[in-house]
Amino acid sequence: MTAIGKRAILLLNLGSPDSTATRDVHKYLMEFLMDKRVIDYPYLFRRILVGGIIVPFRAAKSAEAYKTIWTKEGSPLIVLTRQLQEALKGQVDAPIEVAMRYGNPSMEEACGRLLQKMPDLEEVIAVPLYPHYAMASYETAVEYAQAIHLKRKYPFRLNFIKPFYNESRYLHALSEQIRPYLEQEYDHILFSYHGVPGRHLKKTDPTGSHCLQSAACCETASPAHAVCYRHQCFTTTREIVRLLDIPEGKYSNSFQSRLGKGWLEPFTDIRLEEMPKEGIKKLLILCPAFVSDCLETLEEIAIRGKESFMNAGGQSYTMIPCLNTNPLWVQALAGWVRDYAGGDKTMILE
Repeated sequence: MTAIGKRAILLLNLGSPDSTATRDVHKYLMEFLMDKRVIDYPYLFRRILVGGIIVPFRAAKSAEAYKTIWTKEGSPLIVLTRQLQEALKGQVDAPIEVAMRYGNPSMEEACGRLLQKMPDLEEVIAVPLYPHYAMASYETAVEYAQAIHLKRKYPFRLNFIKPFYNESRYLHALSEQIRPYLEQEYDHILFSYHGVPGRHLKKTDPTGSHCLQSAACCETASPAHAVCYRHQCFTTTREIVRLLDIPEGKYSNSFQSRLGKGWLEPFTDIRLEEMPKEGIKKLLILCPAFVSDCLETLEEIAIRGKESFMNAGGQSYTMIPCLNTNPLWVQALAGWVRDYAGGDKTMILE
């Protein structure tokens, strides 16, 4: 167990409704989809679109989806993040709290608890639990935490672990999570990442002229790659394939959870219907954009995705779980914190 001084750790995840009741799902979806980094339209148009069209039609349907994965302890995302918190307590001698970008527990609640545990707290190391940089995930979590920190005038410094899509300990943990599944017979392994609109990549491109401007933009070196979600997803796949020696042609990338036109392709739902017709009958699938299993993995991929694939002629379909509380993943997190406490700022967002 390593002490890290007058520092604490804050695990930042996406969030979840308080229950599967339609009113709670409605409230959660309003907060989530009204975020200008999720739906990046002007406020008035976003308000009409989200409050008048999307959420009224989607809340009840989403509530039914949540019911299929809800546990006795509550939302899987919250439960698994709490389990990660407990696992990390065994590695680092520091207060650790959990906050969600949307819903509960809030950043204010988490920071209040940290200050109760350590009134002379000097620094919080926040860990946005997103491997890849995207406006609608990593960026909004950081901006939200910074805004609350400023608003509440907390006495401690706030620093962030940066996106870890290509960090060796994360890649080792993920590859070892996948490895046992490769022992079974399979035709293909699909890396299904969460989708984002193409315009988000262009908005975050610091060069203003690289992302999505050519077929090989993700393979062509550019400062844009530091904040390019697509490049970072492809990098994770490439490194995992290398570590596991997965043969060329036996793997591919896709993007799930689309909300309209202009999102990154190929689409996971379309590929799942096409693959059996291409001779891919035995499929492994994983969702590396998430470190904790949630609605998008457990319901969209494990349940609905399997139905689509099997109905299209598939023979076997296995979803590889997210890292959740994989011991190697817990060790990776603890290692980044310990390294920073020892003066190594490699994993700290500048």
